[in-house]
Amino acid sequence: MSELALAQSDAGHRRLDAIDRKILTVLQEDASLSVAEIGDRVGLSSTPCWKRIQRLEAEGIILRRVALVDQNKIGLGITVFVSVESGDHSDAWLKKFADAVSAMPEVMEFYRMAGDVDYMLRVVVADMQAYDTFYKKLIAAVPLKNVTSRFAMEKIKSVTALPVPAIAAA
Repeated sequence: MSELALAQSDAGHRRLDAIDRKILTVLQEDASLSVAEIGDRVGLSSTPCWKRIQRLEAEGIILRRVALVDQNKIGLGITVFVSVESGDHSDAWLKKFADAVSAMPEVMEFYRMAGDVDYMLRVVVADMQAYDTFYKKLIAAVPLKNVTSRFAMEKIKSVTALPVPAIAAA
């Protein structure tokens, strides 16, 4: 890790005290709680709790608050992990590919990878026909070397809450 990255990382960890970490944990469990309820759980009154939440949002630590939806209950019963290999690694190709994939609502997550696969996508669709439509749209977007689809049979664990690290001892 570069010295700049380490300094930014250290600075980021220093500004999060134990209360901030508790707030993040509570909000990740239930962002619908009132500020008073969050404050009660972390040992603060409403005003200082609200100020901390505002700071965490302003600093980009809290990105947004959302509702989690059960994909099966809204008819999106298939999860597909799509590995993509590219024959072209130019900046222009990547920009075109990233723009195309980012515009596809079926893509829940999109990563550039190290190793034998260049990109990994997590895709949710209603059924095999919907996946076929997605696949055709994907391969038409830009030239691809190889696309491999892996269909999830069962979701065993899925969490959205990050494990908030404890404060390192000095």
